[in-house]
Amino acid sequence: MSTPKPVPLYPAYTEFKSLDLTDFPEVKALLEDGPEWRLRHWRWGQEFLAYTGRNKSEHTFSRFRNEIERFLLWTFLFKDKPIDDMRKTDILEYADFCWQPPVSWISLVSSDRFSTESGQFVVKKDWRPFRLKLPKNQPIKNPDKKKYKPSQMTLKSTFTAVIAFYKYLMNEEICFGNPAQIAKSDCRHFISDVQVKEIRRLSEDQWLYVFQTAEDMANSDSLYERSLFVIASLKTLFLRISELSERNDWSPEMGHFWQDEDHNWWLKIYGKGRKLRDVTVPDGYLKYIKRYRSYRGLTPLPYPGDNASLVEKIRGRGGMTSRHLTRLVQEVFDEAYERMKRNLGEDRAKKLQEASTHWLRHTGASMEIERGRALKDLSEDLGHASMATTDTVYVQSEHKKRAASGKKRPVR
Repeated sequence: MSTPKPVPLYPAYTEFKSLDLTDFPEVKALLEDGPEWRLRHWRWGQEFLAYTGRNKSEHTFSRFRNEIERFLLWTFLFKDKPIDDMRKTDILEYADFCWQPPVSWISLVSSDRFSTESGQFVVKKDWRPFRLKLPKNQPIKNPDKKKYKPSQMTLKSTFTAVIAFYKYLMNEEICFGNPAQIAKSDCRHFISDVQVKEIRRLSEDQWLYVFQTAEDMANSDSLYERSLFVIASLKTLFLRISELSERNDWSPEMGHFWQDEDHNWWLKIYGKGRKLRDVTVPDGYLKYIKRYRSYRGLTPLPYPGDNASLVEKIRGRGGMTSRHLTRLVQEVFDEAYERMKRNLGEDRAKKLQEASTHWLRHTGASMEIERGRALKDLSEDLGHASMATTDTVYVQSEHKKRAASGKKRPVR
């Protein structure tokens, strides 16, 4: 029996808000080519995701959409059983499926779900529900899709989304239990992990190369002033890339920098979970605000009501998306890697090939811990709901000390 072909069930958030099933002929055909409950389940997923996008964030919508889409596709095309009839054993069977999905359901590249043709949304040929992630900047010839295995974090995200879906359906009095919540503790693919985690941050040498490279690029071409400002902000203010970006419900502005009565500077951030927080702004960072604002022809420092975009587009008006900001940072990472490799060797530089924008947030936080800053203060700047989350950064820093002390023990 051939493996059924997957079809993406929901579009991106911008199209989702005005979703009309008649505009998605392949989705409509899948839902109608089966028992009547397929369409009903699809509507439940649509309502849950609409609730998520409205009450959480667009990022959470996208994350949950991926997971609910996979779950419903498995339900429609493999299990053929209504989700309101499922029990713990069914969810564990789904976890097994996610652990080793059909090879034809795995892609090697990220792809959009739909393209538009004659006013309708048509499924892109390259789209698949799962993706085998390949090492960054290290292409592998003929990668074997059979080696796909989800990480522990991916598996946790799968359960988080399905559990949230069932909770929503219970609140709507559609389901009367949450089998995913019960199944999670019995999933054989979860591993008790007490190992030392790989630190997703830059070393001090790597950070200095990145920052010096950004400064040198800005000194030689003013177009890179923006890149320097973005990199300084991500690391020094512990920001996520999304917190600098233009979003549907928030536009970061220069006026979000503000001073209190003691002349301390703060930056108001709209973060995860639709929460506002104020981040402390160190005096040393003001130099880079002034430098970037001077390049843009603005006053040296922001003022109340200053509605200039925090990071502006070179062409057009308004702020930049996360994707565009990521490209700016990656360009600097790539140049810093080449410089560091020439000067200090590939071994010292190679982590710059793996680095992402989020590493700058972790780098800044880790360096603050090593500087001796109070965990509570750092936790509030990071926007963590619990100090326990921040404490994982502290533990990582302690591992560095442990590794250093372990280097000197003799063999004999």
